[in-house]
Amino acid sequence: MLIGVPKEIKNHEYRVGLTPESVAELTHLGHRVMVETQAGSGIGDSDNDYRDAGAEIANDARVVFDAAEMIVKVKEPQAAERAMLRRDQILFTYLHLAPDPDQTRDLLASGATCIAYETVTDATGALPLLKPMSQVAGRMAIQAGATALEKAHGGRGVLLGGVPGVQPGKVVILGGGVVGFHAAENAVGLQADVTILDKSPLALERLASHFGAKARVLYSNKVSIAEHVAGADLVIGAVLIPGASAPKLVTRAMLSTMKPGAVLVDVAIDQGGCFETSHATTHAEPTYVVDGIVHYCVANMPGGVARTSTYALNNATLPHVTRLANLGWKEALRADPHLRAGLNIWNGNVTCAPVAQVQGYTNVSPEAALAD
Repeated sequence: MLIGVPKEIKNHEYRVGLTPESVAELTHLGHRVMVETQAGSGIGDSDNDYRDAGAEIANDARVVFDAAEMIVKVKEPQAAERAMLRRDQILFTYLHLAPDPDQTRDLLASGATCIAYETVTDATGALPLLKPMSQVAGRMAIQAGATALEKAHGGRGVLLGGVPGVQPGKVVILGGGVVGFHAAENAVGLQADVTILDKSPLALERLASHFGAKARVLYSNKVSIAEHVAGADLVIGAVLIPGASAPKLVTRAMLSTMKPGAVLVDVAIDQGGCFETSHATTHAEPTYVVDGIVHYCVANMPGGVARTSTYALNNATLPHVTRLANLGWKEALRADPHLRAGLNIWNGNVTCAPVAQVQGYTNVSPEAALAD
């Protein structure tokens, strides 16, 4: 199979779909890999690094899209990229379709087979291709929040860890999954005052066992969210409903109860955000202020640490890229129900139930696509 890797074009997105090491694995198996020139520059890998791994270098994205049987990316295709997709092509990348009807419409019109990293599952029901970026985003959320809390960035001027004789900053984390856990790890490491809210009894037990007295672990409901958000210096939105839009846990009315200069970091922004006042921002302009509260809503947070993120992502995605290349998408999905869960768009149909529900499409099951 000829696999294409275009250079990412989303604002300040420096990651790349395949590393030179991944390219070497695929070319060793007899596949061709075409990489757009300078696609790896953001992670410190040159065209020569890709050539040495066996890749062909293309002068522009159009050449890659025209030639490739499968496109491997990191972020959802932008409008110009969606226009280059075709019916007999596989797209394998993050999509986050639920809050993005324009992307859904364009992908349906393309006829391409679109498999989303974020809905691929594993035997435990977890999301293994989302996990590495969730780990990165959780850790980055505390870094970003700590920076936004600095007075020069519009924040309250609070040091999360405090100093002897001065109280530490109060960090409230909504959601105790992968993002929330890693955010809590970093916040606890800074010696902040940390509270984690979650609805799952299993998650609460796991978190309480891990953090002990270092963090409060509480059941999440409207009353507890409102109470703890009001007293927070930094709130991390870390909730996820796979494939669906994030629930709005913090309303605009709650902002008036918060301390002026407090910070909201919405890691759920890829799925529409979990704060009512959230809208996507970029690394170029990461924050804005609503009712005196600083919002950080960068939709590709891991792109800020592109090398770490790319290599972590490739560790998870390469086995699936290899399976798709070796078997073709239909046989690969027939053989692996967990990869099958990643099928979001096929032949002009939505095959991800949460996306179909929120956007008003008729859902076609992945199994029906494979029976075609």
